[in-house]
Amino acid sequence: MRTKPRPIVFCLFLIFAATLALGQKPEGTMSIVLSMDQPSTHYYHVVFRCDGLKGETQDFKLPEWTPGYYRIMDYARNVLNFRAEDGTGRELPCEKTTKNTWRVRTGKSSAASVSYDVYAFARSVADSYLDDSRGFVSPTGVFMHVGGKILHPVTLEVKPFRDWRQVATGLDPVAGRPNTFSAPDFDILYDCPILIGNLEILPFEVQGIPHRFAIFDPGSFDRSKFVADHKKMVESAVALIGDIPYKHYTFLMIGPGGGGLEHLNSTALTFNSGSFENPAGYKRWLSFAAHEFFHLYNVKRIRPIALGHFEYDKENYTTMLWVSEGFTSYYQELILNRAGILTRGEVLDRLASTIGAYENIPGHLFQSAAASSFDTWIQYFSRSENSANTTISYYNKGAALGMLLDLKIRNETKNQKSLDDAMRTLYKKYFQELKRGFTDKEFREACEAAAGTPLSEIFDVYVPTVKDIDYPKYLAYAGLGIDVEPKELPGPYFGADARDQNGALTIASVEWNSPASLGGLSAQDEILALDGARANPRSLGDMLGSRKPGDKVRVLVARGGAIREFEVVLGKKKQRSFRMSPLPNPTPLQTAILKSWLKD
Repeated sequence: MRTKPRPIVFCLFLIFAATLALGQKPEGTMSIVLSMDQPSTHYYHVVFRCDGLKGETQDFKLPEWTPGYYRIMDYARNVLNFRAEDGTGRELPCEKTTKNTWRVRTGKSSAASVSYDVYAFARSVADSYLDDSRGFVSPTGVFMHVGGKILHPVTLEVKPFRDWRQVATGLDPVAGRPNTFSAPDFDILYDCPILIGNLEILPFEVQGIPHRFAIFDPGSFDRSKFVADHKKMVESAVALIGDIPYKHYTFLMIGPGGGGLEHLNSTALTFNSGSFENPAGYKRWLSFAAHEFFHLYNVKRIRPIALGHFEYDKENYTTMLWVSEGFTSYYQELILNRAGILTRGEVLDRLASTIGAYENIPGHLFQSAAASSFDTWIQYFSRSENSANTTISYYNKGAALGMLLDLKIRNETKNQKSLDDAMRTLYKKYFQELKRGFTDKEFREACEAAAGTPLSEIFDVYVPTVKDIDYPKYLAYAGLGIDVEPKELPGPYFGADARDQNGALTIASVEWNSPASLGGLSAQDEILALDGARANPRSLGDMLGSRKPGDKVRVLVARGGAIREFEVVLGKKKQRSFRMSPLPNPTPLQTAILKSWLKD
């Protein structure tokens, strides 16, 4: 659609842009007060004050999602008791115009104050939580902004519950004002979660920059080793990029839950300290922490152009999460190897497991890395019984593609450059110099510049399609072989996962093209009997333990109020291990690449 030029509007835009460029502050002030007087009710109370407003109405908006967690969250459903008043305390009329927008009629008043309550009782790094033990604030789900003023500075005062001592966040503190913080704009406010309670603080420094762990309910573990290992991890990640872009960094360990979420100078991590006592569990934790920490570079600063500045009202699409998340999964292991925490063999085993996680499910036949990235908004957090049949994880395939690129660059440059060089170039050019993200084309150019050659096979074939990857060719660059031959697993293959559901043996999922699928079974079928014997929660496992491939099994199920019987012919399951091992008689270049890629 073409429209007539609007010179006046365009000039006003240029004036506003020039004002921002010259560093002049927007008019007026904005401040938020967060309180939690009765934490057992799970309600935060928010007061948001603004002055210097212009116009008859102001839209107060709550984001629909939080960056790094690619899912529409509908945070507005938790808001209650919204009201507004002017600078004199006179109530202002307001109405809800969209699911996350409250329009306040300010009239001639340049000052407005809105207050509301937010229900917070979800254990997640992307949700807020409050009970009588602690509070965790995911800012996009709690703090509103004024429409069109996302770049306005704001201060935040946190009033902890009377029995709590600490407030931990990545926000900068305001001198002389306890538990008060400042943000240059709402993008920064939204990027700084807050942990409130009686926390244990474990500090350390890297290159004179303060880092700290703020831990809720830490439990028993070796603090000295914990801090020393994480310091080595941070030093390894910093050495990779060659720059520390923050004044302080905080690891927020928020307690039980699932997952972690990266931020510019902090990360929120769920944890179970009991796992620290197990060596394998502790190393898994270190990989998890390294992943979230390295995100401060890869995705927060080295990022696709679609991922900032953000549109908080809708999805922000990109086909490059295989880079943002997948490369971070790849580098989490390299960082720990370079820190002396993981051996070469451990990294190779983890890479093999990562490749197998997507290559050994039917989804790898149908979804590419690029498509998985783009569709994350509707697929990653909305898993169904059919997801493994049709989708893959961009974490896993992205990590494998990162490995391919790294080895290809090393081989093409005679081990003079690596993927590290491309990452440093992206960081310097687009974050430090141009202060923006990169396009898909610019990312490819940086990788090809590092390699000194086109990388068509990876970018034109392996990223956008489901074509089989030639893993042996790329691993051979480092003098390694990889077992890609399918091997038969012991025992018969049924192809359906059945679980105890309220005492009933119910099929949770059916693998595509499996014996169960070919035999007519479906997810949500309740298995009543196997070969005429009444089923119980252990029946399927017991039956498979006594049968062999080729045997026929009669399966009686309840489906949609009807009783039906199916015949399943048990098959053989094949799977690839992708185990990596040294090739005999490597060349000097292969030996050099392996040595510089992974420490022995």
